[in-house]
Amino acid sequence: MLRVIVIGATIAVVTLVLIPFQWIAVTLQLPAMRRIPVLYHRIVCALLDIHVTIVGKRVEERPLLIVSNHVSWLDISVITSVLPVIFVAKREVASWPLFGLLAKLQRSVFVDRSQRHKTPEVNAEIARRLADGDPVLLFGEGTSSDGNRVLPFRTALIDAARDTLAAAGHVRRVWIQPLSIAYTHRRGLPLSRNERPRVAWYGKMSLAPHLAGLARGGGIDVSVMWGEPVAFDEQSDRKQVARALEAQVRRRTVQTLRGRSL
Repeated sequence: MLRVIVIGATIAVVTLVLIPFQWIAVTLQLPAMRRIPVLYHRIVCALLDIHVTIVGKRVEERPLLIVSNHVSWLDISVITSVLPVIFVAKREVASWPLFGLLAKLQRSVFVDRSQRHKTPEVNAEIARRLADGDPVLLFGEGTSSDGNRVLPFRTALIDAARDTLAAAGHVRRVWIQPLSIAYTHRRGLPLSRNERPRVAWYGKMSLAPHLAGLARGGGIDVSVMWGEPVAFDEQSDRKQVARALEAQVRRRTVQTLRGRSL
């Protein structure tokens, strides 16, 4: 319990110290608005004893849309510790205490999946971020899973790539790159199928006990794997692209969870 209190207090102090700097950076559109979240989430991963292994390389060209599977709230810290990205999050997150503020300061794009008629507006916002050169990440499943599987990908938000082509006349293609996340070990021992859902955060699990459990245990190994990018142009079919991305993410995730080399 002492470990949980110390880690929680340290994260709280770091959060309170960095929030004003990030608010100023976002308000003034300073380059630091991209660097501060990376620093913050690297500190969070270090305090929680999360070890991130990167496999493959990300695309350096822009615009870049990243499509990933989703296991836990911890994915946010793991991914941002690797790359400054803008997340596409569900609308409810914006109203969460503290976490909603952090999501806004990381310039997240919020989507209300119950109002599909607003999807074009969300796609237009994502397109603006992409056109500005920011990598945008969306969780293809639209929700988190138990970490043992990859759920079917949704396709509607991938149309943001097409909106980017329409909004920026000089852009001929948008790169869409799959990203796989797999939590593999804890304290050096492989996570079994029954243990992995304890790292995952899904369904109606309460956040505070889950956070305390991670802080108490620590020693988690997670693999972040870049897949083969897809060039999306005016002739591309979003449903076919989504299926190809889903297949890559599922294959890499499953192979890694089974301990097989990619």
